[in-house]
Amino acid sequence: MPHIYAVGETILDIIFKDHQPRAAKPGGSSFNASITLGRLGAPISLISETGNDKVGDLIQEFMEQNGVDTNYLSRFDNGQSAIALAFLNEHSDAEYQFYKDYPHQRLNVEFPKFRKNDLLMFGSFYALNPGIRPRVVELLHQASKEGVTIMYDPNFRNSHAAERGELMAMIKENMGFASIIRASDEDLVNIFEVDNPDDAWEQIRSHCPVLIYTANAQGVHLRTEDLDLFVDVDRIKPLSTIGAGDTFNAGILYGLHRSGYSGDQIKELDRHQWKELIGVAIEFSKEVCLSYDNYLPVEYAEKVKLRYK
Repeated sequence: MPHIYAVGETILDIIFKDHQPRAAKPGGSSFNASITLGRLGAPISLISETGNDKVGDLIQEFMEQNGVDTNYLSRFDNGQSAIALAFLNEHSDAEYQFYKDYPHQRLNVEFPKFRKNDLLMFGSFYALNPGIRPRVVELLHQASKEGVTIMYDPNFRNSHAAERGELMAMIKENMGFASIIRASDEDLVNIFEVDNPDDAWEQIRSHCPVLIYTANAQGVHLRTEDLDLFVDVDRIKPLSTIGAGDTFNAGILYGLHRSGYSGDQIKELDRHQWKELIGVAIEFSKEVCLSYDNYLPVEYAEKVKLRYK
């Protein structure tokens, strides 16, 4: 059976609302998606790193408790686990302040032996950071060579927009590895200075065959060479949007894995198949927004497992 892999940073999110701490949750974009997949019973391994300290212990234990394989988690001594302060505004969107102390040698772990039709998710600034970039590119080459289905989420924040010029070649290289790009409207404004799915697709179509363009309450757009699809979303009052996009990604990966779609089939999926995949991802994202969790709540994950049993 195909396996799911995710590569990205692990971090402890301390969440503030109205200047008061409300929760402390292990996080990171790929980490959040991995926890959701683990809770759903999907075969998921996270390729990552964390310090050999109390925060690192907490992160590894949380992964193990939630069914995420830790065989590819590097524990380093020369540095400390990363921490992020997340300040929620009146719309429950987060502004981050990061505290990181990584060692010189990054992601010091043996990579998995990929097989055709495995799935791999990567993205965020982690995939662009010069300290980790050589290892990420090595991983992507290995996965691509073996026929792995690769999903890229640039998650390119406004704080890095000033560096866009020097990072653009790496962003486009990442897109070239991808079978699917899932990007938010904000990501694509920051990367390409385009503010709609049609212009975004014109920028991406030469690099990747599938774009899933998410626009918060304005819904989700899919673009391929053959399809132009829009899926609406329910209007809700979120407690926190942290992890919403990550859990959306988990929903897409879960649907691809559950349906057994191969990498070759993804480019041929029809409107009904994509609408079903995106609908599940929207459902997952909505559920996360209604809590301070960064991932699908355990009780809800159990209901989903029963639904598809």
